[in-house]
Amino acid sequence: MTLYCKAGPDGTLLGDCPFAQYVRLVLEEKGLEYELQPTVQDTKPVWLVEYYNGKLPALRHGKECYVESDVIAEYLDFFFPQPALTAKKQETAAAEEAVAGLFPATAKYLKHTPDGDADDAELLEVLETKLAALEQHLQRSEERTGPFLVGDGTAVTLVDCSLVPKLYHLQTGVTAFKGQIVADKLVAEYPALQSYMNTMFERSSFQKTVYPKETVAWGWGNARN
Repeated sequence: MTLYCKAGPDGTLLGDCPFAQYVRLVLEEKGLEYELQPTVQDTKPVWLVEYYNGKLPALRHGKECYVESDVIAEYLDFFFPQPALTAKKQETAAAEEAVAGLFPATAKYLKHTPDGDADDAELLEVLETKLAALEQHLQRSEERTGPFLVGDGTAVTLVDCSLVPKLYHLQTGVTAFKGQIVADKLVAEYPALQSYMNTMFERSSFQKTVYPKETVAWGWGNARN
């Protein structure tokens, strides 16, 4: 398998795409071997551009190719079922509702300039509403016996693999562009979320797939220009 993904500042090393990291987390959780191929527009394979509009991330497996991170993740979980990362639909509904809209709110806040103006404060308020919903979900101690998002929280699922790269972008981007005071405030107000992030960030699959904070700041810096 080969995973084509966004390249970083030098055009060859891994870039800052949270959706590519999502796919890599799934690959690592399943112990699958794959080749990582960071690309820029000029180095994308012709077939990727002609047949898939150059979309990234793209997973090439034999003669098959899949784009869109959710599609790739579901493909991997179906054809490589151990360990299973998909829970029953009724078990994932609450977790998916808790994370709904979090990354779009994060992106709007991080992209906004100038930092600290009235619009910035409104965007932060929207983001905090999303974080509060996730915090509430994680604090349902009577229903959860493990640290993860779905069901009783005892097993990692695709929902976790999708969310944790976005939380890494949130933590890194807020510190880089909105200031340490705002970053510290978010840590203090959402202790269950911070505990969850610590657990996921320490996981082997995350450590193997994470890229430097400077790369995250580079990506959002481009988006803010």
